[in-house]
Amino acid sequence: MAEMGASSSSLRVLDNVNFECKPGRIFSLLGPNGAGKTTTLRIISTILAPSSGSVKVNGYDVVNDGSKVRSSIGFLTGSTGLYERLTPEELIAYFAKLHGVEKQAFEKKKDELFTILDMHDFARKRIGKLSTGMKQKVSIARTMIHDPEVLVFDEPTAGLDVIAAKNIIELIRDCKNRNKTVIFSSHIMSEVDLLCDDLAIIHKGRILFNDTMDSFRDGMKTENITEEFIRVVAASN
Repeated sequence: MAEMGASSSSLRVLDNVNFECKPGRIFSLLGPNGAGKTTTLRIISTILAPSSGSVKVNGYDVVNDGSKVRSSIGFLTGSTGLYERLTPEELIAYFAKLHGVEKQAFEKKKDELFTILDMHDFARKRIGKLSTGMKQKVSIARTMIHDPEVLVFDEPTAGLDVIAAKNIIELIRDCKNRNKTVIFSSHIMSEVDLLCDDLAIIHKGRILFNDTMDSFRDGMKTENITEEFIRVVAASN
């Protein structure tokens, strides 16, 4: 991915944001609320178009090759909508068909995801009657059913209990081990510390730090990564 910019009227949301995410590594994009993180992720997923610069996902330009980007990406965000009258099984089957997943591959991947996410007990219940945590699991399964090369997880453990969150962490690790490109965003700094290989910190539309997680740890001037993140953001104000 290369430079990107986004603006709305006279407000510039992103300013020369430039970073690269690599296969087989987990890249974390961190930033306080309103920093431009969500806008960046939406541009990567083709929901928004950059006003300047360019973004490539899996070799495809997000503006000129939007359909190819969408076929090779899985995007999980807290604002993802679900069809509440459908069951998880029906919803996942629907998205698999949208992506052209063959029946045999679909059944195998569905069983794998439903087992990891512990979804079998509510697979045939209406989504509208599920808890927040259950819906989050459905969203994750929807994101991964077509086995995309690039995965964007925006707050993937939100609404999940400790055991379910641990399963998601293992799922993300498995994506890395299978040489997927993973972009991971979380406000839970222990997850970032546990998972991430590379890190970018964004604030007020600008990148403040962009390097490996090891480099971030080595350069810390505070006692833990939460305090260091706060220090880096505060120093830019």
